Amino acid sequence: MAPRTPLMLITGSLGSGKTTLLRRILDSTTLRIAVLMNEFGELAIDSKVISGRNIDIVELAGGCVCCSMTGEFEAAVREVVETIRPDHIVVEATGVAESDALVFEVEDNLAQVRLDSAVCIVDTYLAVRYPYVGYTLRTQIASADIILINKVDQATTAETRMVETRVRDYNDRATFIRTINCDVDSNLLFAQTSGRRVSSLFSPSGPPAPFAKDKFDSFTWTAGKTLDRTKFDLLVRELPSELIRAKGFVCFEDGCRLFNYVVGRIDFEKFDADRTELVFIGPGLDRLRTEIEHRLHECEINAV
Repeated sequence: MAPRTPLMLITGSLGSGKTTLLRRILDSTTLRIAVLMNEFGELAIDSKVISGRNIDIVELAGGCVCCSMTGEFEAAVREVVETIRPDHIVVEATGVAESDALVFEVEDNLAQVRLDSAVCIVDTYLAVRYPYVGYTLRTQIASADIILINKVDQATTAETRMVETRVRDYNDRATFIRTINCDVDSNLLFAQTSGRRVSSLFSPSGPPAPFAKDKFDSFTWTAGKTLDRTKFDLLVRELPSELIRAKGFVCFEDGCRLFNYVVGRIDFEKFDADRTELVFIGPGLDRLRTEIEHRLHECEINAV
């Protein structure tokens, strides 16, 4: 049985930077991504449009595709999975979309996909000038795993902190990243890494410290032995709050699973694998790695 297709949901108010983030993802990823949006709009697509039952499809450079919904959301996602078979689906929600409803549809009504992550973009400039947080934005913030505090170059340090504090009132479990033009490493969003240090939050042209001082570290852990499911479940529940992403394959006595962890949200899916192989991503993992690896070794059955 093929694994479910991972789906990323991008939300935020009109003009917050959703299309900018999409462009960055498409320019930097090596994955075959299907972007699902209401209309092609600002992506400025020049290629020939292919009409499907519930989507219009455009082939992009690098093997990615962009799909504009012409039917219902659920039908559009199913058609993307069946006809395009992407590595990952990225959904750009409209500025008025209520995230809790979209998350419910993905998790409860779409068996072919799994919610990999929900990313909400907050417009710092707009939030300073119009501090009221409406119902729609509150649902988008509350449903997010990763929150980009964007356009921090258009506000003072004190204003940025004020915005972030206000947003945390609606979601204090998410990972917060301050960005300029949504300049976040797509390796973090997709948990794609080869054991190297993930780039800093900002490009070299970004703001000075303290904004650019943090870096995301990553490490991989492999094991040929099967793991004890009870011990592994306990480990996952007790992972440090600094950990943002963990994913990979984990093998138990009753079979292997595809494992996905995003800021405390956990997902297992049956998957054929010959060994356990996991990747962990987050800031400051150099000091946490020894403890996490020790706990993982304790999960090994018949470990010495």
